[in-house]
Amino acid sequence: MAKESNKPRSQENTLSRRKFITGMATTAASLAIMKPSLVRGSQANSKVEVGCIGLGGRGNLIANMLTKHEGFQVVSVADYFGQVVQRVGDRLNVPKSRRFSGLSGYKKLIASKVDAVFLETPPCFFPEHAAAAVDAGCHVYVAKPVAVDVPGCLSIGELGKKSTRDKLVFMVDFQTRTDAFNIEAVKRCHEGLIGKVSLLSSIYTDDGFADPPKTKTVESRLRRLIWVNDIELGGGMIVNCDIHAIDLALWIAGARPTSAMGCSRKAKPDPHGDTYDVYSLTYQFENGLILNHRGEHLRNTHGFVCNCFAYGQHGYMETNYDGKAWIRGNRGGYKGGVVENLYVGGISRNLDTFHKSIVNGVYDNPTVQSSVNSTLATILGREAGRRNTMMTWDQMIRENKKIEPDLSGLKQ
Repeated sequence: MAKESNKPRSQENTLSRRKFITGMATTAASLAIMKPSLVRGSQANSKVEVGCIGLGGRGNLIANMLTKHEGFQVVSVADYFGQVVQRVGDRLNVPKSRRFSGLSGYKKLIASKVDAVFLETPPCFFPEHAAAAVDAGCHVYVAKPVAVDVPGCLSIGELGKKSTRDKLVFMVDFQTRTDAFNIEAVKRCHEGLIGKVSLLSSIYTDDGFADPPKTKTVESRLRRLIWVNDIELGGGMIVNCDIHAIDLALWIAGARPTSAMGCSRKAKPDPHGDTYDVYSLTYQFENGLILNHRGEHLRNTHGFVCNCFAYGQHGYMETNYDGKAWIRGNRGGYKGGVVENLYVGGISRNLDTFHKSIVNGVYDNPTVQSSVNSTLATILGREAGRRNTMMTWDQMIRENKKIEPDLSGLKQ
């Protein structure tokens, strides 16, 4: 995830997106569910009834944003932690009969009949929750990354296709691709303003998250984004965080990589999760394009940076989560501007698009495959870095490594 401000390296920025979420995150995750009855005719003027599953920092934020959106009505909520469900349910005036907790709460929320679901839990749950929602005829709005492993990513890709066939909207909530300056810069790059792009360089740095000692069950890891430290729950730092910068690179490339090589390490003091938190990776693409990616997640005062530079034959471009998006070149440039308030602003734009797609019957679901590719690219980088070797995309797909979280001892 990322942040919002016009000074990406400032102390002010380090307090924006990540700490904004962490400050709100008294629970683990969030998810939402809706039912599919309204689309056309007079019903198209009705509010879309939604369910939110996972009410941690991000889920809580989105639930609040939904209550202020004229096109949505939150009618059901679910979270693993019962006290969180009751607190949020009271604040949003959700009937007590439509508040659900425990691991199976999402099933009860879907069965309560909603138009759409908002999935904001730790991403290990996304494939299962999304499948249940689509099977029930619900539209789906899901956070990134879409999964923590290859089988999960591939299943999300299939669910996107099934949603299109079943006339359902399935949207993945990336923010960088919604910003007008980023959009225009990438458009001009694709039109050839800087010539053939030979090198991409992306970076993601941030403070990381608390990583306390593990307890008897993973319940203690389901709070305050602690789960990002655990590959089985959140995919690890590169999959959960660096994905923003790597997604920018894949957007510019217009393709997925064919291989990755590099190394990674655990560098923070006293780690308890199994994620690595420092990465240096080189991706290659079929056309010869090279992507260098660096990532670090240490509390070292550096703060938040998330961007991608593109170096072409005649110029270069910068795209950003929190900073300037622009182009400079021998054949002209693009003045661009500063990307600001992207976290909340991007979610807001995505909520508008999601609603318009539902009421207007737009089911092409263009965000799904690109988000699957970006998640798979981070998994490729995670595995290449952990093995300290080169790994191909095809090898990763063939291995099809499934990662199962240990949920023993948790409340059903």
